[in-house]
Amino acid sequence: MTRPSQRVNVLDFAAAKRDGRPLSMVTAYDWPSGRLVDAAGVDCILVGDSVAMVVAGRSSTLPATLEQMIYHGEIVSRATTRALVVVDLPFPLQHLGVRTAIEACARILKETGCQAVKLEGTAGQADVIAGIVGAGIPVMGHVGLRPQAVHQLGGYRMQRDSDQLTADAQAAASAGAFAVVLECIPQQVAAAITRSIKVPTIGIGAGPQCDGQVLVLHDLIGLSIDRVPKFVRAYADVKTSISDGVSRWRHDVEERTFPGADETLG
Repeated sequence: MTRPSQRVNVLDFAAAKRDGRPLSMVTAYDWPSGRLVDAAGVDCILVGDSVAMVVAGRSSTLPATLEQMIYHGEIVSRATTRALVVVDLPFPLQHLGVRTAIEACARILKETGCQAVKLEGTAGQADVIAGIVGAGIPVMGHVGLRPQAVHQLGGYRMQRDSDQLTADAQAAASAGAFAVVLECIPQQVAAAITRSIKVPTIGIGAGPQCDGQVLVLHDLIGLSIDRVPKFVRAYADVKTSISDGVSRWRHDVEERTFPGADETLG
């Protein structure tokens, strides 16, 4: 199974599901992370509204604004050449009517240079997804734990209503979503949903039988400041590296061993 050499697109997602090739998706929020993640060969980069928590230190994703998503989305899109770039539609734009949602998604697509938007929602947002797709804008769905609905769901917790989860995922796929994120749902339910819809599922805390996986970059590289979810596996310890590096530099400054001859100009 070969990987696309050009920019990944929604047809490549469909082909991956057909061929049984697992898809990889990672978040990025700025130029260096976009460049590094893209160079690592992932299929998809998500500019998530998680920027409100991961970068800005907020307690939820709700404070993220359309202007912030466009700002970060443009930077990441400009930093990448290969991965499909998806930008989150922030709360509450998908709930304000189809026209408003299309206008917001069109701004994201035009002003960031991304290739798709991601929309959290239940089956009740199927008409919104259909409207956006009908306007020529690719949409990735998101069901299960929906961070934008965290207060309604009673916190960041596993979602277990298999009938509702299945209905939500099938509605998103039927409305034209090219992929659906499944977040924090039992693996058996995720596996059944993956079998029941024709578009790829991207899991996060949803077990190994999804068509792909997504993680927040800061969790993946050990740069998270607060609690890390159980479903995360850290592949690096960047937080310790940064802390140690800065501490050693501070020590050298205090001991007047930095800058040395090699770092001194003239």
